[in-house]
Amino acid sequence: MLLKDIDAGDSCIIERINLPFQMEQRLQALGMTRDTAIFVLNRKGKGIMIIKLRGTRLALGYNMTKNIDVRKAEGMS
Repeated sequence: MLLKDIDAGDSCIIERINLPFQMEQRLQALGMTRDTAIFVLNRKGKGIMIIKLRGTRLALGYNMTKNIDVRKAEGMS
């Protein structure tokens, strides 16, 4: 499942980031690594969203959210 498909108010776990090297490194520096839980605070349009990652709010565009593989987090919200 892709991050762009997660609804606002849902939590998920990062499985893989398929972005160019520099973008991927930047997200990892911000704490977005494999098996990290994120919470979708808000979403607009087809994949633009604001997420909560390790206590920090991040805005991600469609070109990013369509390239991040996630799985639904069970029992988290």
